[in-house]
Amino acid sequence: MVEVKLRGVKKYFGKVRAVDGISLDIRDGEFIVLLGPSGCGKTTTLRCIAGLEKVDGGRIYFGNRDVTYLPPKERNVSMVFQSYAVWPHMTVYDNIAFPLKIRKYPKAEIKRKVKWASELLRIDDLLDRYPHQLSGGQRQRVAVARAIVIEPEVLLMDEPLSNLDALLRVKMRSELKKLQRDLKVTTVYVTHDQVEAMTMGDRIAVMDRGKILQVGSPEEIYLKPANVFVAGFVGSPQMNFFKVKVEEGIKLSSSFISFKPPTELREKLKPYLDRYLILGIRPEHIYLRGYEPPNLKEVVKVKGHVDFIELLGSDTIIHVKAGNDTLLVKVPMRVNVNLGGVIEVMLDLRQINLFDEVKGEAVR
Repeated sequence: MVEVKLRGVKKYFGKVRAVDGISLDIRDGEFIVLLGPSGCGKTTTLRCIAGLEKVDGGRIYFGNRDVTYLPPKERNVSMVFQSYAVWPHMTVYDNIAFPLKIRKYPKAEIKRKVKWASELLRIDDLLDRYPHQLSGGQRQRVAVARAIVIEPEVLLMDEPLSNLDALLRVKMRSELKKLQRDLKVTTVYVTHDQVEAMTMGDRIAVMDRGKILQVGSPEEIYLKPANVFVAGFVGSPQMNFFKVKVEEGIKLSSSFISFKPPTELREKLKPYLDRYLILGIRPEHIYLRGYEPPNLKEVVKVKGHVDFIELLGSDTIIHVKAGNDTLLVKVPMRVNVNLGGVIEVMLDLRQINLFDEVKGEAVR
């Protein structure tokens, strides 16, 4: 186990800034997730940590050891790839044993370690099989066993579950998290799947265009996003956004509502008088009248027309047309509403987020 520190790391591909001067402290034994859309630089960052990409600037430290220009074999890292990358001509045993053999471990030690890793991943009964005889989930377990068998200081995972079906992904998420918790190995996990990030990460680093936009716990990322991008990228369905104007008396007005924000926000809004902000509120923080929680205190009521209804089994998403905007309302049940009908909803003012219209940054 080791702490990983990135200091101003840069990686360019021609004129493209794949990693644009990021700094990040990954704690000893932590499970951190690099989350972002395709092309945001998360995999390149992972490959820089692994030593598979030579950085164009900045430093990388494992503890107090500068590993910036060390080759992968001298970093004591293991990597699990999206494509599993198991050798098709080798048995499961030989696949797991491969990194030990190239390090010239004694045969008895290889046997002991393969037994330990295969039992931990529950594939000890598959050691004589070849990859083509395995399911996708079993091949992924082989890849993970091969990665942990050398007991690395840092475990790197690049979208390891993306090739699995939905049900198996859910199962493997919990298994990988439990495995990391038992091994206590510092783990960096790359994904574009926000559900994976929220359920697995101790902390999440949200990336876009080669930069880290916010680092925090899943709860912090979800409830207190640092900017519009993070707020919109995390959460399903997406956070509602609409423009509001800060008016005299510190009142917020939009195309369909006008209200005074909670007291603790008013002082922060004084510099924005006569300017527009972006208000964000998550669909589950808008309540259908008659279905609101009993302890709901500060609300603003909105009437609108039902524009669309999504029945998702345990949840219902109601699209409510209000003024020039459409609000998504997430109700944890089936409700009796009619398409085109008028309904009243309530916005929980304790759960609103406000962002600078120009910079996109949260008003703090």
